[in-house]
Amino acid sequence: MVLPENLKKKTKEYRELLMSIRHHLHAHPELSFKEFETSRFIAEQLNNWNIAYKTLAGTGIEGIIEGKNPSYKTIALRADIDALPIQEENEVEYRSQNEGIMHACGHDVHTTCLLGAAKILKDMKDEWQGTVKLIFQPGEEKNPGGASLMIKDGVLENPKPEAIVAMHVHPGLEAGKLSFRKGLIMASADEIYITIKGKGGHAASPHLTADTILIASQIIVSLQQIISRNNNPFTPSVLSICSFRGGNTTNVIPAEVKLMGTFRTMDENWRYKAHELIEKHVTGIAQAMGAEADVNIDVGYPAVYNSEQVTDNAVLLAKEFFGDDNIEETELRMGAEDFGFYAQKLPACFFRLGVRNEGQGIVHNVHTARFNIDESALESGAGIMAWMGMKLKA
Repeated sequence: MVLPENLKKKTKEYRELLMSIRHHLHAHPELSFKEFETSRFIAEQLNNWNIAYKTLAGTGIEGIIEGKNPSYKTIALRADIDALPIQEENEVEYRSQNEGIMHACGHDVHTTCLLGAAKILKDMKDEWQGTVKLIFQPGEEKNPGGASLMIKDGVLENPKPEAIVAMHVHPGLEAGKLSFRKGLIMASADEIYITIKGKGGHAASPHLTADTILIASQIIVSLQQIISRNNNPFTPSVLSICSFRGGNTTNVIPAEVKLMGTFRTMDENWRYKAHELIEKHVTGIAQAMGAEADVNIDVGYPAVYNSEQVTDNAVLLAKEFFGDDNIEETELRMGAEDFGFYAQKLPACFFRLGVRNEGQGIVHNVHTARFNIDESALESGAGIMAWMGMKLKA
């Protein structure tokens, strides 16, 4: 029987290894679906530790570790491996060496912690029962989401996991702490692309044109009625138009305007009803004002739903490992995660790993050029992922 103290001791033995892995990954970030060197690096570590693996979805990796009585249960542990198109501003020895690319969302941390958990699970394989499936997933930051591609390639089969767990860095939570939430935790995310086309012309003669700038403006304002007058006010929803492109001078009404935005919600039925309303609003307004509109809604990630039973079990394990005072409740977020694809297929738990250290100035949010972590969180992350793999029940 594995005790928390024994696992913590084992994790401390690998502190330097964890930091070395994280520094390498952070210094060599790669964009979504282009994680070729990252994938090779992960494969090398698994090879060194005699952990069986195979490649899926181009740059994804599935590993298998068997403890005693492998058929007892199968638990999947997932980490994402891609980075973001951000120029790093941190002055650290392990700063990004790839111009304009940075692990600004902490996926280097997630990958490091899962590799650390893999090493621990392999070393202690005679002390726990069941099978652990390791999922190193590409392309979390970009549609259609690497999770969907890994699932298509069979990552949830042979053996089929009974539950899946993933964690994400939380810059607002102090290092040494974790946070959990049952039920809905993150929103779906769909991308909206609108093109308004009409007769352009001289700005002094708007009556001879279809004023695409005015039409686009009317559409942006009108779209907000979809949320305020069609959505149940108790269902979290966000519709934001984030890009308005049209025209390039002061005296010409352009023949074309392009809009881009995002729609997010936590209700799958309302999600697709809203898609219909968006298209109806846009095309109707454009036609009424003498133009035409093309609407493309790129369906992205589903909402993330944490199984109540699995999350309850995960919280108990986390309290056993870290103590009650270090476990908090995660807030609802309108951000999105392609982990939602896994959660649609089997019981899931997505939780947060604290990485904040105000004394060290480590306070910057994810997706910023100065994001960093208190590296003591690497031990916490590797330890809890190994503990979940050993002890979690679906």
